[in-house]
Amino acid sequence: MRPVVVIPTYDEAAALPGLLDKVLSRAPEFDILVVDDSSPDGTGRIADEYAGRYREVRVMHRPGKLGLGSAYRDGFAAALGAGAPAVFEMDADHSHNPRFLPLLLAALDEADVAIGSRYVHGVRVENWPFRRLLLSRFANLYVNLATGMPEKVVSDATSGYRGYRREVLEAMDMTRVRSNGYMFQIEMAYRAWRLGYRIREVPITFEEHYLTSSKISRAIIWEAIWRTPLLRLTPVRGRRRAAASAPVRSGTGRG
Repeated sequence: MRPVVVIPTYDEAAALPGLLDKVLSRAPEFDILVVDDSSPDGTGRIADEYAGRYREVRVMHRPGKLGLGSAYRDGFAAALGAGAPAVFEMDADHSHNPRFLPLLLAALDEADVAIGSRYVHGVRVENWPFRRLLLSRFANLYVNLATGMPEKVVSDATSGYRGYRREVLEAMDMTRVRSNGYMFQIEMAYRAWRLGYRIREVPITFEEHYLTSSKISRAIIWEAIWRTPLLRLTPVRGRRRAAASAPVRSGTGRG
C-alpha cells in the first residue's frame, strides 16, 4: 500500500490542477485524496477529471463547507480504510511545495510524525509581510507556553504540512479531536507528543503567492486562543507508543 496525501479544497479551481500536476510528477510514490466541500467554483469537477485520468487520485465529495479539521478527519479515515501506511496533509493553494513530500516521508523512517516546519533551523517563508510573520511566530510561542510542549519538540505547531504513521492516527481516537481550523493542527501535535510518539520537524519553505488565499478568520484565531490552554487540562486518551514499526517507505509499491 502507498502513503496518501489528503488535500482539502474549497474554491480552489485556479490552484488545484497545477498542484495535482506537481504532486504527480515530484512525489510519484504518493496517492492523492482530494476532499472537496462542494466548492461553488467547480473544484470538485476538476478533481473528478484528474481521478478519471490518474489512478493515484481519488476524490471525496462532502455536502458543504464543514471545516478544515472535519475534512482531515474524514480524509484520514478514508486513507486508513484503504490501508495507507502513512497519511499526509497539505494545502491546495501552492503554499506547500510538493518537493518536500518525499522528505517528510523519509522522516517517518525514524519518527512517527513529520512536520514541515517554517521555523526549525531559521525562518523560511517567502513573500510574507512582517506583521504576518510576527503573528505566526507569536502563535507558535503561545502554543508552547500554554501547552507545555517544548519548542525543541515542535517549533511550528500550526503548520498544516505534515505526515503521520497510520499507528499514530489509529492510537489517537479521532472522535475526540474536535478542533477545526488551525487549532486542529495544534491539537494533533499535542496529542501525539503526550502519547509519546516521536515528532520530527523537517525544514520547508512556505511560499506565499497569488494563488494563496488567506484561510485565517477571527473565528479561527479565537478558537486557537481559548482552546489551546484547555489542552493542558484535558486528559489525553489513546494508545501510547510501543515498539518502533518498519519504515513506511517499504510498502509504497503498487504490487
